[in-house]
Amino acid sequence: MKKIIYPFSVFILFGLSGCAELQQVANQMPGILNESGQIGQNQIAQALKQALNQGVDKQVSKLTKTNGFLNNNLVKIGLPSELQQIESTLRSVGLGSLADEGVKALNRAAENAVKEATPIFIDAIKGMTISDATNILMGNQNAATAYLERTTSKALYSKFNPVIKNSFDKVGADKIWANIITQYNSIPMVKKVNPDLTDYVTQQALSGVYKMIEQEELNIRKNASSRTTDLMKSVFSMQDKK
Repeated sequence: MKKIIYPFSVFILFGLSGCAELQQVANQMPGILNESGQIGQNQIAQALKQALNQGVDKQVSKLTKTNGFLNNNLVKIGLPSELQQIESTLRSVGLGSLADEGVKALNRAAENAVKEATPIFIDAIKGMTISDATNILMGNQNAATAYLERTTSKALYSKFNPVIKNSFDKVGADKIWANIITQYNSIPMVKKVNPDLTDYVTQQALSGVYKMIEQEELNIRKNASSRTTDLMKSVFSMQDKK
C-alpha cells in the first residue's frame, strides 16, 4: 500500500519542496509525518477516530442524563404528528398536565436506550478503514457523522427498540399512554388512535444521537480549539485549507 495519499498534495501546492521547509512543517505537525517525512494514511485514520470518539464521549453522554432529551430543544422528542391532535384536545379539556407527563415519559425512555449506544459506536469507529478516513476528512462537514449513521443505524435500532419497550414499563410510559389514549378515544367525535410509540421513540432517539454527534463534528471542523490532540490539530488543519 502506498504511504502517500492525495492530501499530501497540499504541501506541493504550498511549495514545500526543500528539506528545510519540510522540516519546518514536521515541527509544526508533531506525530503526523511518517518516517519518510510524509503524511501517513494511518495517522489520518487515527485522527478521525479520535474525533469520532470525542463526539461520542462528549455529546452522546449528555443524552443519557436525566432530562438529556427533554431539556435539549435540539433533540427533545415531541409527539408524532398523529398524536398532536391528542395533545391539543387534552389541553383544551383541562388535561394539559397529562399531555406533559406523556411527553416526559417518551423522553425518559430515549435516555435509557441511548445508554446502550456507546459500545456499538466504538465498534464502528474501530472498523473505520483508511479509505473511509480519507473521504471523511476531505468530505462534507458532517461526513464523519454520516459514516457512523451508515455503519451503526441498523445495529442501534435493534439495540434501542427493546430497551425503549422495556423503558416504557420502567418509567411507566406504557400506563401513562394507555391512559392518555383511552381518555382521548373516549372523547366524542374524535378519530380513534393506536400509535406504535416504541418505533416512534426509537427513530427519534436515533435521530437525536446523530444530531448531537454532528454538532461536535462541526465544532471540531470549524474551531481549532476544539481539537483536543496534536494529531487532530494537525490532520484537521489540512481540511481547513481545502
